Amino acid sequence: MSSTLSTVVKQIGPSVMLPMLVYEIGHGAVMPVIALVALDAGASTTVAGLMLAAIGIGTILGDIPAAWLANRVGEKGAMLVAMLASAVAMLSVLVTDSVAALAVALLVLGACGATMHLARQSYVADVVAVHHRARAMSTLGGVFRIGLFIGPFVGAGVISIWGTRSAFAVAVVASLVAAVILLLAPVEATGSAARTGAAGHGPVGVREMFRRNRRLFLTLGIAVASIGAIRAARVAVIPLWAEHIGLDATTTSLIFGIANFVDMALFYPSGHVMDKLGRLWIAVPCMVILGLGTLALPLSDSAVSLTAIAMVMAFGNGIGSGIVMTLGADTSPETDRRSFLAVFRLINDVGTSLGPVVPAAIATVATLGVGIAVMGGVGLLGAAGLARWVPKYSTYATRAMVRDHHRRLAEERNAVTGG
Repeated sequence: MSSTLSTVVKQIGPSVMLPMLVYEIGHGAVMPVIALVALDAGASTTVAGLMLAAIGIGTILGDIPAAWLANRVGEKGAMLVAMLASAVAMLSVLVTDSVAALAVALLVLGACGATMHLARQSYVADVVAVHHRARAMSTLGGVFRIGLFIGPFVGAGVISIWGTRSAFAVAVVASLVAAVILLLAPVEATGSAARTGAAGHGPVGVREMFRRNRRLFLTLGIAVASIGAIRAARVAVIPLWAEHIGLDATTTSLIFGIANFVDMALFYPSGHVMDKLGRLWIAVPCMVILGLGTLALPLSDSAVSLTAIAMVMAFGNGIGSGIVMTLGADTSPETDRRSFLAVFRLINDVGTSLGPVVPAAIATVATLGVGIAVMGGVGLLGAAGLARWVPKYSTYATRAMVRDHHRRLAEERNAVTGG
């Protein structure tokens, strides 16, 4: 383990990484069986398919309240509330056999996820040195991926013994264990500036934060939303295209497993490059590769060609691990960081929710291939937007900007210490 990674893990491992890993294992356990549980509860095929969308809706609804909660109880308190609420929601699925109860539980799960993600991002932005920031954020992204990768295997083992709904028991246990780990973990105090607004008068709130940073949110924010859109579209269109060319569910799952392994393996190099060479060295290649891979997807006509393209898309997604969190931390003000991140995450989550919808909607009036190609174009437009706006708002966009900023910080330290 490199010295920098060791430093990051020691600093935020017990308080953020370990509880997040355990929590996401539970999340990963339930994701593959949500539609099956809905069908067992009497939902139609259409309604069962829409159940996954409930998590995304819950995430969007939870982004703004997450900032309110974190401002009142702090990051650790907000994460604990989210973990306990998630456990109660997943428990409700175990004790009731209702489609409506499942929908409500998934909405709560999405809102809890929004709270967890905002709290961890705000905390890491405060306590980790800026020259380690991207590596910390990309490692968090890697922990998220690892948890979701392990979760289905844990869930499968439990399901083989106790049945489909027992996957939700895994989520309950994971949420409670994660809460205990977080409760016992030492948490560094964050700067008071993260908790107060200008002149120490308290948080300004999300509406005022949007007004003050409207230009940033409507430029860089929209470009970042395209990252969420094409990432979510990738997950949706690969199985759709696999079915279109006649592949069975087992083959499709195997393709996903291979692609997810590629995705998961790249999180740390991503952060290293961003910290050393600047954010653009990851932001633009990530979107270009995702965009071109998505454009190439309709050209595949076999399991081999689809696997190759899925791996390329996973490579693009993997090297972008932590990019959204890093850009959010870079551009957030030191005062009332949580309100800023709530708006930033909301814009990204709206993009994420639209990602699977756009190709499906276009497919109803044209073809699936056209819908997929449009999302590829969105990826390339997003790359152009990031290239244009990241240097305007981030101090760490390019290698030259990274060096210049660190030089200025060193000069300021020397001036203060008399060195």
